[in-house]
Amino acid sequence: MLHKNYLLRIILPTFAPLFTFITFFFARDMDWLTQLFASTDSVAHIALLYAIVIAVGVLLGKIKFGKVALGVTFVLFTGIVAGHIGMTAPAPIITFIQDFGLILFVFMIGLQVGPGFFESFRKGGVTLNILAISTVLLNVAVMFGCYYFFFDTSNPVNLPMMVGTLYGAVTNTPGLGAANEALSNVFSDGNIPQIASGYACAYPLGVIGIIGATILIKYLCNIKLEKEEEQLEREASDNAHVKPHKMHLKVTNSYLAGRTLLQIHDFLNRDFVCSRILHDGHVSIPNRDTVFELGDQIFVVCAEADAEAIIAFIGPEIKVDWEKQDQPFVSKRILITRPSINGKTLGQMHFSSVYGVNVTRITRQGMDLFASSSLALQVGDRIMVVGPEDLVNRVSEVLGNSIKRLDAPNIATIFLGIFIGIIFGSLPIAIPGMPVPLKLGIAGGPLIIAILIGRYGYKVHLVTYTTTSANLMLREIGLVLFLASVGIKAGAGFWNTVVQGEGLYYVFTGFLITIIPILIIGPIARLKFKFNYFTIMGMIAGTYTDPPALAYANQSCSKEAPAVAYSTVYPLSMFLRILAAQLIILLCCSGV
Repeated sequence: MLHKNYLLRIILPTFAPLFTFITFFFARDMDWLTQLFASTDSVAHIALLYAIVIAVGVLLGKIKFGKVALGVTFVLFTGIVAGHIGMTAPAPIITFIQDFGLILFVFMIGLQVGPGFFESFRKGGVTLNILAISTVLLNVAVMFGCYYFFFDTSNPVNLPMMVGTLYGAVTNTPGLGAANEALSNVFSDGNIPQIASGYACAYPLGVIGIIGATILIKYLCNIKLEKEEEQLEREASDNAHVKPHKMHLKVTNSYLAGRTLLQIHDFLNRDFVCSRILHDGHVSIPNRDTVFELGDQIFVVCAEADAEAIIAFIGPEIKVDWEKQDQPFVSKRILITRPSINGKTLGQMHFSSVYGVNVTRITRQGMDLFASSSLALQVGDRIMVVGPEDLVNRVSEVLGNSIKRLDAPNIATIFLGIFIGIIFGSLPIAIPGMPVPLKLGIAGGPLIIAILIGRYGYKVHLVTYTTTSANLMLREIGLVLFLASVGIKAGAGFWNTVVQGEGLYYVFTGFLITIIPILIIGPIARLKFKFNYFTIMGMIAGTYTDPPALAYANQSCSKEAPAVAYSTVYPLSMFLRILAAQLIILLCCSGV
């Protein structure tokens, strides 16, 4: 049993400071707390407002309705609630945070998609992008159809609100930002329609409608998922021109006897790497001057599409025991982290002649590429180097191979790109028939510059590599700042617009804008162009720039087809969504 004075002797002295603080806290005037929430001009209030809106929105966005969650987009709805109950901040500050968040968001998207933007038009990517363009145009057409059929065209606010509904229906937040910016140029008196209300009405059914319409295509076209998986298995050998292929060959072509590796390479006119040669019982690393003889055994890496031709010219595949080598060879993946290497081709590095090693393949963004001499190296690439251990280590020092260098984003490149992007987006482009010049604005300008920097930045020695986590962090910060700002702005009039106004019309028309183009383009992609159903799913998700739809597609398929199709159409779709928002506003709303 505890001593009866234990409470007095131990517990009370220990917690006495806490009891004193609580008593003092409740005894004091609470005006400071009231002021913190009521004084909209203070920095503390503004920071507190955004912290609450973003934190609550992100947490609520994780709640799933069935298998679908709204994600960070729920920040918009939280901001609307905050604005509705009077939690706000000075309009200039909200506008600055909104615009800066949008710039950061679209620029990081551009950096991510830039390296693959132009490559996405190759092969079947051309057809997929044409289908994506058709979907974007159909979304706009359905939007105008709903506008003329359901709304009063004499009201100057209705068309901008339908634009907001359009971008909620296609779940495209950057387009909403571009439309908002264009409206600020058109409505110079400051009475800018709060199109975020239409966006908020259409967005939830937009997410559900994309997935639902995609599922409906499966039944309309009588698609069996098992057969689609089998088709992907048969097509697994695609992209053979960049996929590396390794093989051991024996030199049996008498024409090759006494000829150098360079002569053989030039005569064959096929790109391949010979990383080892067994000659007279000794293993060595060949270079361009190495002379081949009949019976030599070699290890070759080439593009998968060239393997058959190389075997036919040099000799048959064999099994080789590489243990009989003069010095131990190692194969090592080396990470390129030295900025001075950025943009140099493999041929310019002279790995074989200068360093005495061979590069057999390169891994970039999770994809293995054949080590062609014309392939430009980029910071973040991992290259497979074969050779004596000391020489491989020497190459490692030349290339950097320091993970720590890649941990931090290249802030200078990011803000230099934003600087150039804002200037580019501010250039007025005079188009006949338009009452005001077209500007790409703070959404389109930085997006285009980011795509160009992401693809060609190495040519001007700009290091654009950013870790995936850093890119996502900066992108998400920009997105939540933008969504919170738009929601807080729209919150004051949201109730009147949605509940007492035409909110149900926005919900209904948004749903039509979402599903009609999918139900037209999806069957065409299947019946006319014979695309795999999982590829169609990824194409639709990418055209609507909708991650939840991609997540659903990935859950339905064990292959990478949905993700590949998504990334193929996503860059162009994002660009067109942003450009279309400005064109609609400037062409159709300038006269109001």
